[in-house]
Amino acid sequence: MVEKARRTAHFRLTISGGKMYVEKFRQSIQTRDLFTIWGFAQLMRLYPGRLPDLELMFDCDDRPVVPEAEIGRGPPPVFRYCSDSRSLDIVFPDWSFWGWAEINIRPWRSMLKAIKEGNAKTRWEDRVPYAYWKGNPHVCPWRGELMQCNATDQNDWNARLYVQNWDAEAKEGYQHSNIEDQCTHRYKIYIEGWGWSVSEKYIFACDSPTLLMTQRWHDFFIRGMTPQKHYWPVKDSDKCRSLKFAVEWGNNHTAKAKAIGERGSRFIHEDMKMEYVYDYIFHLLNEYAKLLRYKPKVPPNAVEVCSESLACSADGNWRKFMEESMEKSASDSAPCTMPPPYEDQEFKALVDEQAKATRQVEAWEERYWAKQR
Repeated sequence: MVEKARRTAHFRLTISGGKMYVEKFRQSIQTRDLFTIWGFAQLMRLYPGRLPDLELMFDCDDRPVVPEAEIGRGPPPVFRYCSDSRSLDIVFPDWSFWGWAEINIRPWRSMLKAIKEGNAKTRWEDRVPYAYWKGNPHVCPWRGELMQCNATDQNDWNARLYVQNWDAEAKEGYQHSNIEDQCTHRYKIYIEGWGWSVSEKYIFACDSPTLLMTQRWHDFFIRGMTPQKHYWPVKDSDKCRSLKFAVEWGNNHTAKAKAIGERGSRFIHEDMKMEYVYDYIFHLLNEYAKLLRYKPKVPPNAVEVCSESLACSADGNWRKFMEESMEKSASDSAPCTMPPPYEDQEFKALVDEQAKATRQVEAWEERYWAKQR
């Protein structure tokens, strides 16, 4: 069954006898594969000898590839950075937790500290009272539609939207796109790209309410967040009017809006510390390994890798970020304890609560626009 996943995988990772081996099949976008493998290596430094023997296939692309219809035919276990409600891909933290060298985004620990300092520069009440987004609108139709919500002489949808010119930024060394300097507006917009977007965690880390455009894809943490508590839901089908209402509501209910931003940011800064990211991976791999019905063997084309071998072949930002995100020693404590899985009724109640909170916002929005007619 694992071998079936080779069709789309970028690499196979095998852990045997406390050592890690990698067999590469094809090149990933940029160095997603390298920094994902680096993440596995750091987990093994943090919890040496505590991972069971296993093998897995990892796909570094943006969209899930295992449809739920495969469930009756033995779906191939594919690890990736996101999935959706119609897919069975296994969700793993994205490569940028250890740094995104190509665009000079530092490892997660460093970014959390920098964003926290950026948050402190401007009180929420003193921030620009509009919704902010900066990114590449050309990767998908829905981002292009979002740009139609920018202010014009005819309409002001309470949104301030900016095109990220990556070519120009590259020439200047990405000196004008610092994430920690983008916590200057009262509201931040999250919208997916071609698939789930790596920008999500950075947007939430600002203590401005995240206006979350209707999602299809999820990463490993977003399903633990609740509308109206951690973020404000925005309708993808009516982007401009939904954004305008969200900002109007927040500016008229400043205490509640500020609290949403603070809770969303607190979730990221406290519940998404790098230690907990590693613990998530640790438990994920242990539970996955329990499902294997054979003893993994090292493939003949696999190469043993470790932190030293990966870092020695890197230079520039790649080497810098590896050194910055390297776990210097084994953890003094055991991984956190996993809570028991949800019972069916508990999980249904959670999903229902999230849906109810979203429907409530949509009802407020409908009443608001009815009054504008």
